[in-house]
Amino acid sequence: MWVRWVGLVAVTGVVAGGFAWAGAPSPTLFAGLAAAATLALAGWAPPALPRSATMGAQAVLGVLIGVVAQPSTLASLAGDGLPVLLTGLGTLLVSMAGGLLLGLRSDVSPLTGMLALTAGGAAGLTSIARDLGGDERVVAVVQYLRVGVITASMPAVAVLLYGATPTSPGEAASTAGAPWPVGLGLLLVAAAGGLGLARLVPVPAGGLLGPMLVALALSLAGWSFGASPPEPIVQLAYTMIGWQAGLRFTRASLRTVLGVLPTAGVLIVAVMAACAGLGLVLSEKTGTSPLSGYLATTPGGVYAVLAVAISSRSEVTFVVAVQVLRVILMLVLAPVLARLVGRWRPATDDP
Repeated sequence: MWVRWVGLVAVTGVVAGGFAWAGAPSPTLFAGLAAAATLALAGWAPPALPRSATMGAQAVLGVLIGVVAQPSTLASLAGDGLPVLLTGLGTLLVSMAGGLLLGLRSDVSPLTGMLALTAGGAAGLTSIARDLGGDERVVAVVQYLRVGVITASMPAVAVLLYGATPTSPGEAASTAGAPWPVGLGLLLVAAAGGLGLARLVPVPAGGLLGPMLVALALSLAGWSFGASPPEPIVQLAYTMIGWQAGLRFTRASLRTVLGVLPTAGVLIVAVMAACAGLGLVLSEKTGTSPLSGYLATTPGGVYAVLAVAISSRSEVTFVVAVQVLRVILMLVLAPVLARLVGRWRPATDDP
């Protein structure tokens, strides 16, 4: 069996290199998904990842999301809290409604559809989809179709409709942080504390939410020291999330995923248009530019958002703060809403 694991690692490395060269979003996650799915369909894949590995990957992603919320970033929303909160909730509701429409298909449950189209946090939603009762294979592919469509179209939309300076999705700003030992220490403390909290207070997707809440508290208290989980560990976590979904692929599930894509594509475009409308409302209520409102409410593609915001001299801090707040809201509300949707109609996805 170790030969199969070595083969999976090797194929994933090659595919990730190709995706990174092409500028694809989250290349390691999508490479892990593609490599694992290909080997699974060919009958050459190793067994499913141990539960401890998937929990560890979820914890890394939770800490990564939690430390993004720096006090200075969220402070930029002072005075605009209510319109920003309502717009963020509106963005989530629009994307979730699109997902429920996707769930009207006979081969996709409403829960899976909702998770697949919910805006923001593609890696986080993919990692917890199975825990919530959804099919992470459909969720992973549709989520990254959403990210890809948004990332590819955003520069053109910003230039043609809002007069932004042309930019490339790959020109995202890099963030300087603390030395990696500090980031590693932060990861260990937040992950251990968060996983312990999840055991004491059982909640859906506790492997991600627990570490995220602990990291968020440390960050807002000023105790994260600007650190972030070391990049190699983050990329390994992304890869394992991709493997988690890919190793469960069968020929039947592949047919389902391919059949879903045309409908999902139409719904993604509709959600993008609705969120752009919410951006105009946010711009009017907060006095920011229409371009900043559009970038702040774009349902995903955060690196392209940063690239366009920086190059066009938009209100970068405001845009980032709104995006971060929406991701946090999404990851807190998604498990609760998933339970409600699951009760409305039990998921029928195969185990």
